Amino acid sequence: MFGAAVGPDGRASPALLARCEAAARLASAHPGSRLLASGGVGRFGDAESRLMRAALERAGIGPDRIVEDPAARDTVENVLGAAALLRGRADRVLAVSHVYHLPRCVLLLRLARLPAHWGLAAGGAGGSPSARVWQWLREIPALPWDVVQVLLRR
Repeated sequence: MFGAAVGPDGRASPALLARCEAAARLASAHPGSRLLASGGVGRFGDAESRLMRAALERAGIGPDRIVEDPAARDTVENVLGAAALLRGRADRVLAVSHVYHLPRCVLLLRLARLPAHWGLAAGGAGGSPSARVWQWLREIPALPWDVVQVLLRR
């Protein structure tokens, strides 16, 4: 599960909570699975992964099923951290993020040699129509940049 920003008050943002809700639904459908909460300290508050762990536990996911990567500061670091933790240990990796972000996440995970698939898209990307357009548009330059970063660093 890919992180999202923490709010200025140090609480999980609506986007982060939406990703946690999607991951909890997916985990309920796959009871033997483990969840990787990936996201470090951003501009505000605690590491995204710690807030994700707390939200997942509140949703009924056992703490033994949650693995944290509190070091990742962006999507590339999320992917490289996941690869270091999961390569050779997982027969299938299901990505969880928002729908605009999932194509990049899955591609980067595959480039990092993980058997990645589209897991579940989080709802509630929110914002105004122009903000939602911006979420999709920023993926255009991010995709080739991140591909190069993963290929150089894997």
